[in-house]
Amino acid sequence: MSTDATRPASSRPIRVLLVDDQALVRGALATLLGLEEDIEVVAQLGTGAGVVEAVREHEVDVALLDIDMPQVDGLAAVAQLSASGLACRSLVVTTFGRPGYLSRALEAGAAGFIVKDTPPGELAVAIRTVHAGGRVVDPTLAQESVFLGPNPLTARERDVLRAAADGADVHEIAGVLHLGEGTVRNYLSDAIAKTRARNRTEAARTAEANGWL
Repeated sequence: MSTDATRPASSRPIRVLLVDDQALVRGALATLLGLEEDIEVVAQLGTGAGVVEAVREHEVDVALLDIDMPQVDGLAAVAQLSASGLACRSLVVTTFGRPGYLSRALEAGAAGFIVKDTPPGELAVAIRTVHAGGRVVDPTLAQESVFLGPNPLTARERDVLRAAADGADVHEIAGVLHLGEGTVRNYLSDAIAKTRARNRTEAARTAEANGWL
């Protein structure tokens, strides 16, 4: 793991918010981080909804967020927190180690991105680094992200592919997204070409695997 700092000199513990929809994971992280003298878990959430309010209420320094959560996912929560103007920094800690997710997290304003199988000691170092103003990025994902390149899909192409991945046909996608059926076909065609897939199902599968959706 690439880090820019180790342990900031501060008498005040680093106040951490845990955001993960799995209660067991939150509990395990809270227990592990509770062993660190300079880190204090001050709040926990099971969804990305309410992150800004929790950060403000509990004066959080670093928010640890999963990606796949109900209501508001971790990437959207990172973006909301970045837009809030609060001093809290975001560290994405997720099972989904996909290069596309890394790019989207950093674009949303995250200060770090690591996977959940990161050793506890390295997680604590990552929190200290992010709190000190540095950036932490899983090195393997960073390398894959450079190789893969930026997300080639537009926002509308992603919307159409998500709907197609759920099994919706062109007529249904057009109704849900309030688009013409011809427009939907064009978006699907462009997405299939950009992902070098043979059909919409394969395009959606490729985009999801790369973290583009």
